[in-house]
Amino acid sequence: MDFKEGEILCFDKPLGWTSFKVVGHARYHLCRYLGVKKLKVGHAGTLDPLATGVVMVCTGKATRRIEELQAHTKEYVATLRLGATTPSYDLEHEIDAVYPTEHIDRPMVEEVLQRFVGEIEQVPPAFSACMVNGTRAYDLARKGQEVELKPKKLVIDEIELLDCSLPDITIRVVCSKGTYIRALARDIGQALQSGAHLTALRRTRVGDVRVEDCLDPLQFKEWVNALPPVRSEQ
Repeated sequence: MDFKEGEILCFDKPLGWTSFKVVGHARYHLCRYLGVKKLKVGHAGTLDPLATGVVMVCTGKATRRIEELQAHTKEYVATLRLGATTPSYDLEHEIDAVYPTEHIDRPMVEEVLQRFVGEIEQVPPAFSACMVNGTRAYDLARKGQEVELKPKKLVIDEIELLDCSLPDITIRVVCSKGTYIRALARDIGQALQSGAHLTALRRTRVGDVRVEDCLDPLQFKEWVNALPPVRSEQ
């Protein structure tokens, strides 16, 4: 493998890691393997720290393909807790409101989910990396400032109800670039005349890359050490 010329490595990001940490971890071990101090490395699509799954990491000249890779269709498996919301729409923050769920049943959930299939408009979460007048939205939100984000058009190709153990539901979502599954959880909760937030999220596919084919960052050092020695340049 020629990491300077450019390679694409696919990782199964662990819970609690940022995408930036995956990049730093890969860069550190690749630099040691190559015997260099610097190597261009970047990721093609951020994944929240509380989510797990596919993160594509590009090295060397392959970083030019980041925008192309970010445009690929993505698949997620998400677990939603109905009847309660949080400011970030996931477990990063404490519950800020509770709502009734007694009126919700499986047929209602299935009907509501299908409303989101196709082209939709979605307002990104305030706790997101979207830019607001040159500042990240999450920086403003964490300071307690009001964040107004404009809705964005995106496409939901598929939504499948995998499990309905109310008040928890698990769904599989196939969607376009720019989809916030946390915001989708918020909108599903509202459509069910209740509230909702994410309790688990896993990105299972990006384009043709599936999570079961990805590298484990915790075993990356051993993976790199098993590569053929780098030939010294004459």
